[in-house]
Amino acid sequence: MRRIKGIASLLLSKLVAINSIVILLVIMLAGISVKDYACYLVNHEQVTGQQLVETLNSFLIKVSMIAFIAAGLLHYFSVKRIVNPVKAMSAAANQLKTGTIPPKIDVQASGELGELVTNFNAMTDALSVVQKRREEMLRDIAHELRTPLTNINGYLEALHGGVLKGDQELFGSLLEESRRITRIVDLIAELDEWSQESHFPEKQFEEMDMKQVLTEAVAAFHLKLSARFQAVNQRIDHAPVLGHKDGLKQVLSNLLQNCIDYDTGGHLAIQGQREGANYKVTFTHEGTYIDPKNKDLIFERFYRLEESRSTKAEGAGLGLAIAKSIMNAHQGQIGVDTDGHTHSFWIKIPLQTIS
Repeated sequence: MRRIKGIASLLLSKLVAINSIVILLVIMLAGISVKDYACYLVNHEQVTGQQLVETLNSFLIKVSMIAFIAAGLLHYFSVKRIVNPVKAMSAAANQLKTGTIPPKIDVQASGELGELVTNFNAMTDALSVVQKRREEMLRDIAHELRTPLTNINGYLEALHGGVLKGDQELFGSLLEESRRITRIVDLIAELDEWSQESHFPEKQFEEMDMKQVLTEAVAAFHLKLSARFQAVNQRIDHAPVLGHKDGLKQVLSNLLQNCIDYDTGGHLAIQGQREGANYKVTFTHEGTYIDPKNKDLIFERFYRLEESRSTKAEGAGLGLAIAKSIMNAHQGQIGVDTDGHTHSFWIKIPLQTIS
């Protein structure tokens, strides 16, 4: 609000300055012209008396008209240069009001007004990206829900038409499809919850030892890790951090589950250590090919490596997106370093400073 008031004051100051300059130019042009012409008539043309007055009156009218036209043109183009950016932003704002993303404002402006135009263009670009992602997310949600709903509808239609008779196995399949829909909806709700600017009261952060958090997360996957990997090497150091314990465990669990689902080498290295002002956890293994150029896409919603979509709830493409949202809420980072086949998934969380 203060910024807007400052820009409004700046525009008012510029308009007042332009009007003052225009008035001054008119007065100076008319006054100097009349003075010089009067001196010329008296000294060179020897015009005096009533004839001099009439001549000067006629000349004053002509000079005033010329000065008025010149000042009017100067005023028009000067004000137009100031007002054009404001008009363009007003038109763009009206488009935003109707839900349409306007094109980039391409007008010349300087100072705070130019900065306002730049910020407005940046805002519309950001809105355009958000709208595109929202549309993609809605399409992906529809795709994810369509398969289990189609299966449920098919079974129910067959039961209703007498083609199938209900048994424990069939009802178990229906129950699993229903649970899958519920899990997908829960994941979407959880992702939205962690994406909020402010956390809910139940997500209070507390000081904890990251070695304990990481050790507990790995222990919960003991059976899966033993079944999937021939060797699991661990090197975990103590370090105090401030965070939400269950949230951080979920990040680590999502990364471990991702390693299990896509591993191809049978070896996993887990490392937790201090790195500057952060604590870094790294999971390194050989897995399904990841294009190094597109490695950051795996943390986007609904992104998966395979072209075909999994029928498992874990394959909904939300696990790493949720992990990214949780790390953002902790002022941390998440990423992957890869050569295409050997992947190092990592997270960084700020260390808790001792006051």
